[in-house]
Amino acid sequence: MDQETEAFKAVYKTFVEKAAANRSVWGLKGKGGWANADASGEADAVIPFWNDRAQAKACARDDWKGFLPTEIFLADFLENWCMEMAENDTQAGINWNAQMQGVEVDAIDLAMDILNRLNEVNSGITFSGYSSIKDFISNISEE
Repeated sequence: MDQETEAFKAVYKTFVEKAAANRSVWGLKGKGGWANADASGEADAVIPFWNDRAQAKACARDDWKGFLPTEIFLADFLENWCMEMAENDTQAGINWNAQMQGVEVDAIDLAMDILNRLNEVNSGITFSGYSSIKDFISNISEE
């Protein structure tokens, strides 16, 4: 495995752990909606997310100048964002740098990894459409 792949894996793992710990992620929102880009793989598009406001703000330049870092609470991110992104063949960009380089992952895989992390740490997070983290994981696994 090359160093770039190892670095991307580390960025992804950190994102999952911090998202679970902070119970939120950050996106960039502009007048016309959320920052997004063409996906590098087979997906139609990618929406980038960051662990904190400062990381998101650093990317509010060029095409995203004037976009504002906006917090998304984790329950909403998992139940709504990730599920809708999966339905729309949109990937999640993870902690991109200011050069728009970073990890792109399937939204459903990201949701599952965050849910598994929440389950590992016995998080008390609540969801509107699921009775528990295990119920949410079970529902995703059935699809």
